[in-house]
Amino acid sequence: MARTFAPPAPRSTVEPGLALRSTRASTPALIVKIVSIGVIVGSAAALTPTLVGQERWGFLIAIWLIAAVIVATYATGRGIPVKYLLPGTIFLVAFVVYPVVATAQLSATNYGDGTRGTKEGAIAQIVGSSVVESPDAPRFNLSVGTTGSATAGPFTFLLVEPESGDAFAGTEEGLEPLDDGAVTVTEDFVTEAPGFTLLTPAEVNAAGPALTELTVPTENGAIRRLGIRQAFEGRTTLVYDEASDTITNSLTGQTFTPQPAGDRLLFLAEDGTRLSDQSWKASVGFDNYVKVFTDPRISADFVRIFVWTLTFAVLSVATTFALGLGLATMLNDPRVRGQRAYRSILLLPYAIPGFISLMVWSGFFNKDFGLINETLGLDINWFGDATWAKIAILLTNLWMGFPYMFLVCTGALQAIPSELKEAASIDGANGFRGFREITFPLLLVAVAPLLVASFAFNFNNFNAIRLLTDGAPFGPANPTAGGTDILISYTMRLAFGTGGAQFGFAAAISVLLFILTGVLAAIQFRSTRALEDVN
Repeated sequence: MARTFAPPAPRSTVEPGLALRSTRASTPALIVKIVSIGVIVGSAAALTPTLVGQERWGFLIAIWLIAAVIVATYATGRGIPVKYLLPGTIFLVAFVVYPVVATAQLSATNYGDGTRGTKEGAIAQIVGSSVVESPDAPRFNLSVGTTGSATAGPFTFLLVEPESGDAFAGTEEGLEPLDDGAVTVTEDFVTEAPGFTLLTPAEVNAAGPALTELTVPTENGAIRRLGIRQAFEGRTTLVYDEASDTITNSLTGQTFTPQPAGDRLLFLAEDGTRLSDQSWKASVGFDNYVKVFTDPRISADFVRIFVWTLTFAVLSVATTFALGLGLATMLNDPRVRGQRAYRSILLLPYAIPGFISLMVWSGFFNKDFGLINETLGLDINWFGDATWAKIAILLTNLWMGFPYMFLVCTGALQAIPSELKEAASIDGANGFRGFREITFPLLLVAVAPLLVASFAFNFNNFNAIRLLTDGAPFGPANPTAGGTDILISYTMRLAFGTGGAQFGFAAAISVLLFILTGVLAAIQFRSTRALEDVN
């Protein structure tokens, strides 16, 4: 009888201890992965009710889309390259793409002081401000409560009807009755309300302007404050017709329609009579961009400021690079002793926060007791003359910028192979000739993109101008255009000057500067392509 034998089972090549250690090592990583995914999904779920309540559908879709992509990417073992690319892509979209798109959208509006609210809110405030008291108007005992600041609000009218003793809470959204146990009423006045801080008579007086504008809409009109402790329900003399988009004065019969007035929309009559200065956020298309090129306040000094901006950016890069390269070259010589100590000292200006350096140097350039004039025996009015002020800015920027260039050039010089220098020396290229024909071209290959980035930074270096000179000196012809203003500081003063904040106009300026800086950087990158042949 034939007997068959089964082949022996192959022995595992993995040691049991190694497999156990691998399992133990992967357990913490698995826990971290599960917790991280849970936090992301939980955060999206927690934000959903708020976004739905505010009707922010775009953000809601974006948040859940990001959460779904993260779960699909990291919950499985597939798509290894995507696991590394996804975090950078999300941060790129969140911190670069979205701000640019949002700024471009804002630039097409008139958003700013006086135009921050909606049209519905503006109409409600205009109509509510027309409330007048009739002889038989009901009155309420008033206590003012706030859930925020005692001067800025938001405020709520806590009202008590003397005859019935009923209590109400009134806001801009309307009047709501309060349950008997919700507040404490003493002598027909609300004396305690959970969640509210009641204002004292002195605080009511201090918040008078804000409380005067507060109207509580009702079926018969609206409720307004009357003194410190009283409120009345009056009727409105203005009536808004949504179909025709007009407001009519019921006493005079005059009709007002929304019409453009500068960068705003105001309710005006046919003869140009203005009903109110209250406006709202609205789309203005390309009006903000047209204003940049047609407003004489901007175009009058635009060319001069643009030339100085280019000069400032170019000289800032050139001077810092020249000084940084010179110091890096000297300290790269092996014959120099104490290289580490010298390099550490030269990096100190880069370690000091920029705003501190600018404020300290601003004191150095003081005409009467500044360190520079006293030490050198000079009598220069650094900030009183446009030329000297520009020199002061360039010197300060040189002090703040050369350590960065020194650090970059040191790294680039150390990366150049010593064999090339030895070969050049054998061929007779010693000293300055070897540096010019061998070292410098190879160094530019590494630092040219950084020079372009430094130019783009200095082109919009708002801090250097704002903290050192604030654009001064100013001439009597145009007090908004200073002798040291660059484009960003000049236009920011126009957008956020005495006329109030104009965020839409400032956004348009930001978009234009973004395009201008991008075009100049693209031209510079294109011109540096010739350096690719050096390698």
